[in-house]
Amino acid sequence: MSTTTKAKSEPMADLNPRSTTYEFLGPPGAFLISFGVPFMTYLLYFGCSEESGGCPPPLQSIPDRFMEALSDKTFWASLWNTEASLIYLGWYAFCIVAWAVLPGDWVEGVTMRTGEKKKYKINAFSTFLLAMGISCGYISRNGPESFTFLYQKWIGFVTASLVMSLVQAFYVYASSYRPGALLALGGNSGNFIYDWYIGRELNPSIGSFDIKSFNELRPGLILWVLVNISMVCEQAVRRGGFANVTDSMWLVLAFQTWYVADGLYNEPAIFTTMDITTDGFGFMLAVGDLTWVPFPVELGPLLAAGVLGFNLLGYYIFRDANGEKNDFRNGRNPKNLKYFTTSTGSKLLTSGWWGRSRHPNYFGDLLMALAWSLPTGFDTPITYFYVVYFAVLLIHRQRRDDENCEKKYGKDWEAYKKLVPYRIIPYVY
Repeated sequence: MSTTTKAKSEPMADLNPRSTTYEFLGPPGAFLISFGVPFMTYLLYFGCSEESGGCPPPLQSIPDRFMEALSDKTFWASLWNTEASLIYLGWYAFCIVAWAVLPGDWVEGVTMRTGEKKKYKINAFSTFLLAMGISCGYISRNGPESFTFLYQKWIGFVTASLVMSLVQAFYVYASSYRPGALLALGGNSGNFIYDWYIGRELNPSIGSFDIKSFNELRPGLILWVLVNISMVCEQAVRRGGFANVTDSMWLVLAFQTWYVADGLYNEPAIFTTMDITTDGFGFMLAVGDLTWVPFPVELGPLLAAGVLGFNLLGYYIFRDANGEKNDFRNGRNPKNLKYFTTSTGSKLLTSGWWGRSRHPNYFGDLLMALAWSLPTGFDTPITYFYVVYFAVLLIHRQRRDDENCEKKYGKDWEAYKKLVPYRIIPYVY
């Protein structure tokens, strides 16, 4: 009997064993994060905006403002904006329609425990170009003031994205109990709050429409760029035209637009990542993809050039490292990189970027994240929240990956770690 046929014939109980370990401190941690992420999202807005009196606002005003907001019905009502919710729903529908009608190749992902390979439609970059074309044409025709609505209705869009995240999390959790569903190995604990948060089903789909990979690249990432464009338009309106927009604002727009465009253009690379191959789809990924995604100052040409160079360095490391990995996984080794062969026959790179650290792509990602915050200056640490958060996220992912590799490779993993001792940052961590 072939491996594929044997895997398909196995009972789903064998393919979906009960999860025996927890992450994020288990159900209590999942519960706290599920409330903490929305709370932090609102806190960053209300605690660091024009209405709050600065960034950060005067410390002595925070307790009174916080208590006043909690008891104010108008404050709670202000979190919801029907027009913003309808626009957000329309945007999500646009992304679905674009996925369905725009041409794109169908590519296979990695082999799953069933022995099958799931197919994914590749047209995220086309969706991005279509959205950019429509948006830029709209702004060109109607002026920058016509596209400030994302800024003006920001908190309404945040709430709409949270509602969408919650609806999807409950839907995929409920649908994961249908017969034949392939569950994530880490999302079948039997505890509702934990499985709902971490994701119970590995690849929830509606027909050929894969919910997880769709959310990973399209609605949140492309909207990220549109939000930045709206911020540029708001500044252009206030300062008398695009010619007066600050250099730091242009840098942030350029950095993050390139980052998004690069990710969408290299869409097939995502199908070998932990999010797709290992994690289920629950509230953790839903809110991360849809919700959790500057305070501009004048830098001058020298500082602007320095920040630009810093971002380019991070991008080079990120893209070149990922290129080495993807080539090697697909049976190519154009740089003749050295590798370590485990007893199971798996091959692990030990030279190039992957000889400098076990996750050099994370290092490049962190450098870019820092470059995105540098245009805000150093007047407040709040604008560096993303860098700190991202570092914690990547360190957590690195530790998860190392634990999985230790289980998979055993003593070979210890031998590999002696060849590549650094986790993310060469000679530091």
